[in-house]
Amino acid sequence: MACRLSVSALLAISSLPAMAKVADSEAVLDAPDGFEECKLQLQEKAIAAGVSAKTAQQVMANVEHVDRVIELDRKQPEFTTTFADYLNRRVNDDRVNKGRELIKEHSALLERVTEATGVPAAYLVAFWGLETNFGSYFGKMSVPDSLTTLACDARRSTFFTEQLIAALRIIDEGAIPAAQMEGSWAGAMGHVQFMPTVFLKHAVDADDDGRRDLWNSLPDAMMSAGRFLESMNWDGDYRWGREVLLPENFDYSLADGRRLELDKWRELGITDAFGKPLAREDINAALIVPAGHQGPAFLAYHNFKVIMGWNRSEFYAIAVGHLADRIAGAGMLQNPPPVDTPALSRDTVLELQTALNERGYDAGKPDGITGPATRSAIRKYQHAEGLIADGFPGQELLDRLGLNGS
Repeated sequence: MACRLSVSALLAISSLPAMAKVADSEAVLDAPDGFEECKLQLQEKAIAAGVSAKTAQQVMANVEHVDRVIELDRKQPEFTTTFADYLNRRVNDDRVNKGRELIKEHSALLERVTEATGVPAAYLVAFWGLETNFGSYFGKMSVPDSLTTLACDARRSTFFTEQLIAALRIIDEGAIPAAQMEGSWAGAMGHVQFMPTVFLKHAVDADDDGRRDLWNSLPDAMMSAGRFLESMNWDGDYRWGREVLLPENFDYSLADGRRLELDKWRELGITDAFGKPLAREDINAALIVPAGHQGPAFLAYHNFKVIMGWNRSEFYAIAVGHLADRIAGAGMLQNPPPVDTPALSRDTVLELQTALNERGYDAGKPDGITGPATRSAIRKYQHAEGLIADGFPGQELLDRLGLNGS
């Protein structure tokens, strides 16, 4: 099956798991020292940025520190779960079947969005499914509370200060009252979980009721999602990527983010997931092996990078693409990820990075996140030790380095 228009052709024939609302006695603890002063500083910054004094003062007066938000910020699932667990929780038969039902139910709206933005319906519904389980759960945390808590935390203060000011501007414009502005622990909102800055730039009033309402208007939410993806140069002629098969003795060092022409991958012996030759298309692709050499392999096209512009997680981008394929009529992965790979804690990744650095393999400053520098160091170490250099921190690597993998 060619990569061009494959999802549209099939149509022609998680994100976020529900997070239980935390009781006030558990979620809102005594504010840390300096929180009230931080609130006042943020209020002044918001007013200086153009938020009305009335809105800034009224909202910030009622903001509370939420300790649970800080806890969740330290335990993001993209960094603490295996690929198998991540994918299987988000792409399953129930979600696929529901997505197919919703494509039929909202066909007129989705066709309108596709015509306006070039984004096929299956992708729009896949984002919707992963972000809020098709609108069944938007999050129950106060967005002003969450963003203020994070803005007053040193780890990512600058980013969340910008998000808070944007949220206050959204309240200021009358999109939603502050008391009703609920979302995820990180401040993502509505059907498609836009962050406030994304909302301000890309949300649209598609139902012409005078408000950009991503909570109560599906037309606004779907058109806004399409516009956001369009702004990142979504390519309507091609799919996100595809599962592929690699030949024996493949050089996994090529799975380092480099983009090669599809013909080059074909020359290297890569086939589609069914063993057939790759299509001869003028397109570049990167090879991704999210679970190492024992798991599935994917060639990721331009739209994969666009999906990562929504969420900077390869796991997420693969889940969106695979769910879209499934909703559009494709089957399950031919080589599903192994379920027995270790789930690494941040502490273990810190130990891994430290161990690699001590052995002369530059994993960057240890931060507990398996990013490009860490994977590069792993590949170099694996190559030197005669292991398959797939850049994956599997049990064999951990054992070789004397780490327990917990």
